[in-house]
Amino acid sequence: MSLSRMVARPLIASGVVYAAQGVLRNPAPQVPKAKVVTDRVVPLAKNAGIPLPEDTATLVRLNAAAQLVGGLALATGRAPRLGAVVLAASLVPTTVAGHPFWTEKDAATRKQQTLAFLKNTSLIGSLIIVAGDTDGRPGVAWRARRVAKDARREAKHVVSATRREAKLARAKVS
Repeated sequence: MSLSRMVARPLIASGVVYAAQGVLRNPAPQVPKAKVVTDRVVPLAKNAGIPLPEDTATLVRLNAAAQLVGGLALATGRAPRLGAVVLAASLVPTTVAGHPFWTEKDAATRKQQTLAFLKNTSLIGSLIIVAGDTDGRPGVAWRARRVAKDARREAKHVVSATRREAKLARAKVS
């Protein structure tokens, strides 16, 4: 792992892990903000067959747990790409519920919420980049293409060797 990845991944995860552990311990301050989003999302999820609890505090804790696990996976390098995907997905509802700048009337509060909203969207963007980072190794798509190419080449060799052997066998019989 490169030095930049070794330093960047924990830094990207640190703020989310810190916030998530606080929410896990005390979800109550986040529940009213989250209720606005969960009231819309839970019925849609239930219609799609996704079993979600209806209790907003439980959903807030589940989101925080996902952020904690994803952040630790990213920070430790155990499953950084999966951790980044989990973090990015969990930050979307967190950002929408936690920083609704469009509802603020006070200019100073609106500016503060806009800044926090944009900070989270920037973090989501960095997590998308991390999710696609193969750490210098070929990705799954490249490996699949390579296997197919190698299989075609090997098949050509087998066909040509078989023809050669058949030709030699005919020559021996004659």
